[in-house]
Amino acid sequence: MSDTKALVLFSGGQDSTTCLAWALDRFDEVETIGFDYGQRHRVEMSCREPVREAVRALNPAWAKKLGEDHVVDLSVLGAISESSLTRETEIAMTSSGLPNSFVPGRNIAFLTFAAMVGYRRGARHIVGGMCETDFSGYPDCRHEFVQSMEQTLNIGMAHNFVLHTPLMWIDKADTWALAQSLGGEALVRLIIEDTHTCYHGDRTHRHDWGYGCGTCPSCALRAQGYRKFKEAAAF
Repeated sequence: MSDTKALVLFSGGQDSTTCLAWALDRFDEVETIGFDYGQRHRVEMSCREPVREAVRALNPAWAKKLGEDHVVDLSVLGAISESSLTRETEIAMTSSGLPNSFVPGRNIAFLTFAAMVGYRRGARHIVGGMCETDFSGYPDCRHEFVQSMEQTLNIGMAHNFVLHTPLMWIDKADTWALAQSLGGEALVRLIIEDTHTCYHGDRTHRHDWGYGCGTCPSCALRAQGYRKFKEAAAF
């Protein structure tokens, strides 16, 4: 188990691409892992490898560090979920107070399988884009959840994993700013042009902040953050 090797939960979206750059800036070896769980925005899966290659091309040091990619078939998660991310249903709030885009157990499964792959690949550090500031009401994006999962994984695997969430306490504007600090304007442009974050999987509409429907909660959050980021940069 290497203390200088990290495994990044990588969807091909804005947050995970920023986390990938963050990991490449800090660790000697970085691998990525993605999950195909029957998501309606499955286009994100086809964005992953082009984004990885674009990130590799940004920085020769990053290119040397970026290693293998792993894709895990979690279609069973989509099959048993009634989420609007896995069904063609309108995104809305539920009587429980959670948005119906919440996929119960998704981050539990993601972190568990990441730890299983990390165990095999000798990666002690696992990096995820969970964020409590812009967490959309998802309970499995909270800091206490990540802490609990770290403890559970280490007890259950008799290991010493470290779960990193570099976006946990920042908003979307700060996420754009973090990307800029890590990879300059080139990384910001890469995120705009190549990543995918829209819940509807829309790659036909191009906005100043990237591609997406422009109306789903994910697009709205991203657009608002980009405007705030650009306003701050103007001063």
